[in-house]
Amino acid sequence: MRELLTILLTATIAPLSFAEEPYRPSVGHFPAPEHAKVFRGELVFVDHVNRRGSLRLHIDDYFREGKLHHFAMLPCGEIYYRGAPASLADIPLGTVLYGRFYLPPDPKTSAVPAVSGKDPSAPAENHCVLLQDDVSLSHRQRLPWNLTQVIVKDGQAELVAQIDRGQGGVTNEAGLDGRHTFTVDRSTRVWRGRELLGIDDLMAEDVWPAGGEKTLQQQAWLSLTWHPRYLYQQFHVSDIWLDERSLKVAAERQRQRHIRHIRTRWMPAAVDSVDYGKFGAAVVTVTLFGGKEESLYADFQPGGRGKMAAAENTLRTWWPDHDGMDGTILTVERRRKRVPTGSSGIRLRFQVPLVLEGFRPGRIVRLRPAGWPNVKPPFEERVRGLDERWPSPDIFRR
Repeated sequence: MRELLTILLTATIAPLSFAEEPYRPSVGHFPAPEHAKVFRGELVFVDHVNRRGSLRLHIDDYFREGKLHHFAMLPCGEIYYRGAPASLADIPLGTVLYGRFYLPPDPKTSAVPAVSGKDPSAPAENHCVLLQDDVSLSHRQRLPWNLTQVIVKDGQAELVAQIDRGQGGVTNEAGLDGRHTFTVDRSTRVWRGRELLGIDDLMAEDVWPAGGEKTLQQQAWLSLTWHPRYLYQQFHVSDIWLDERSLKVAAERQRQRHIRHIRTRWMPAAVDSVDYGKFGAAVVTVTLFGGKEESLYADFQPGGRGKMAAAENTLRTWWPDHDGMDGTILTVERRRKRVPTGSSGIRLRFQVPLVLEGFRPGRIVRLRPAGWPNVKPPFEERVRGLDERWPSPDIFRR
């Protein structure tokens, strides 16, 4: 009898087993890399002011026609185009992109609608920490496409290319893999060194035949875009980079565009802590977001003057040159190991004479070091009122 009572009591107090809750990033923290979901899709809509848009996802070897994946960049989200940092405004519609996605940290304040788990064609992971085109992914992995054959007919061509993204332990990142046949025509830009060519130039030089087939043995980087048969994983090539020099030229032009963008909008960062002083003064510790040009980080030096302005999760500011707070950079520390995507690993302490509401832990700010322009962004990019922090997510609803 005593043994039976022991068994019953044990069964009564045994912990219940529940299914593990899906991972959701915490507000104010960098997301865990191991929980990211990777997706591939074509960019079909962009709201670059609020860092959000829509992708036509490619899942299970088919595109989801009419079931767009509306996404928002996390505040710390990184964007790359042509091998250099970028904003959504830099990327043409139709470009094939690869991304790492998470559930929204706070569905109530999400810039895009929360997705019901009942719709399997629209993944609930709609907040992106990394978005990049094929050129950026291939360049990062040091895996260019191998061009093996070209077939030319009536001024148009089919280009057969091969890539093995699994070689050497490289993570696929949802990138196209294996052997593919792409279309090329006179709209395709061909980059060689500092030259801009077209397929007619390649034919005139007998690099490609004027008609018929030719076997190729060449490595190249490709920018992929929309094709009329996109439902069956066919793509058109908008740009071809035939050598390393041409890719460096393209990356440098994009890099300079990015530098101008950040210098005039200021460096985004997350507030880690605030040490309050007397009469409203404080030392604000922040971590600069990742994915920016290295020379921009180098402008933040201990002892230098600067300015800090409050920002929204979309990185929009109010009137930073007017309502920002001047201060001094006290220290700059950099961690180089195990830095999560979205973080630069750079933490700095910024002393201000008066702490603002937007400088609280977990909030987003933008900073400029002395020497960067003290200007306000375009009117359309600013937060213009408490009730208009972004256009309603309803614009994304079907």
